[in-house]
Amino acid sequence: MKYVMGLDLGSTWSKGVIINEKKEIIAKALEKTGFSFKETSKKLIDNLLKSANLSLSDIYKVVTTGYGRKSVDFQDIVKTEILCHAKGAYFYFPEASILIDIGGQDNKIVHIGEKGEIVNFKMNRKCAAGTGAFIEESLSRLQIPYEKVKSLYEKSDKDITIASFCTVFAQTEIIKLIKENEKVENIVKGIFNSVATRIIEMDTLYGNVILTGGVIEFYPFFKEVLEKKANCSIKVPPNPQYCGALGASLFGL
Repeated sequence: MKYVMGLDLGSTWSKGVIINEKKEIIAKALEKTGFSFKETSKKLIDNLLKSANLSLSDIYKVVTTGYGRKSVDFQDIVKTEILCHAKGAYFYFPEASILIDIGGQDNKIVHIGEKGEIVNFKMNRKCAAGTGAFIEESLSRLQIPYEKVKSLYEKSDKDITIASFCTVFAQTEIIKLIKENEKVENIVKGIFNSVATRIIEMDTLYGNVILTGGVIEFYPFFKEVLEKKANCSIKVPPNPQYCGALGASLFGL
């Protein structure tokens, strides 16, 4: 049996999977990306091998992708994030589609063809507004624990607009709302609506739309938020945060 390891070394979180030659995920692991990609990848690899009860010599190929894809001590193949996320999404939904991946520091919108090829793509690299980092920083400012976010969003009774394209200026807007005694649940709704707006402004969404990344993994209700804003139906694959790592491992086969 061949085993392939795919590592997606992101700016905020690093993800990894091991698949067998039947394309089944037999292990997955997640690590907060630290100061050193090499140290993070070492922890990730150790956790994956332990989970799969394998040794490194059992691994046929190691494939890396993501922001730190060239910072690992060893790898057999290096692939871009765009290619790996598209391959991972196409594995679950083998059809022409538009893939949205919301990362820690950037957003990607990838148009995938009927055969899984990349037709075109767009990335938001100018600012972290509309990304996982924006959500994390905003919720930290409000001192809201992760487990309470969904219930607060659902209790909101007012649409708040956070219009800034810059994360720093968006935080200023949030501080102003706090000063004006706006309900915290309405501010939470404004934060997630702002993320949806930033995505819609990047491209027109139509047809088969797929959503992946850490944001939808941690906040599954965001699917309905984006569907409402974009007026379209959206599909989410299993383990959406691991889509890039899965795509990387598929390249190894």
